[in-house]
Amino acid sequence: MRLTTKGRFAVTAMIDLGLNGGERPVTLSAISERQNISLSYLEQLFAKLRRHGIVESVRGPGGGYCLGREAAEITVADVILAVDEPLDATQCGGRENCKSEHRCMTHDLWSTLNRKMLDYLASVSLAGLVDQQRQRTDKQQPGAAKAVTFNVAQAA
Repeated sequence: MRLTTKGRFAVTAMIDLGLNGGERPVTLSAISERQNISLSYLEQLFAKLRRHGIVESVRGPGGGYCLGREAAEITVADVILAVDEPLDATQCGGRENCKSEHRCMTHDLWSTLNRKMLDYLASVSLAGLVDQQRQRTDKQQPGAAKAVTFNVAQAA
C-alpha cells in the first residue's frame, strides 16, 4: 500500500475540522493556513468528502464546512476511500494477473495485508484522533487557543 499525499492531507484536514468546528462552519482557507495545504487542493478533497456525506458545506457569510455526521461515526478508512485513495498492496490491483497473466506467489500475502490495513483504518475514528490531538495539545500548551496546527504523523 502506498498512502499518498491525497490521503494524508484529507485525514489531516478532517482532524483540523474536528478540532476547530462545532458552533460554526470552518473555512477551507482557515484549514489551508493552519495545515499549510493548498486551498485548491483542499477544495478538490472536500468536494469528494461532501459527495460521500462525510462533510457538509454551508453557503454564504459565515459559511464553510462542518462534519456530515458525528466524528465517532467517521473512520480513517471512510476518509481515505472517499478521496479515491487506493488501499491495495498487490501488484495486480487484485486481478490476480501480476505474473504473466497468472497469480503471483505472494498474492495471498498482499491481499491479507490489504484486509488488515482496511480493518485497522476502519477501527480508527475521527473522534479518537481529535481527542488524541487535544490531549497532546493540552499537555504541551495548557490553556492553548482552540485553533490548533499539527502534524498528521503525531496523530498516528
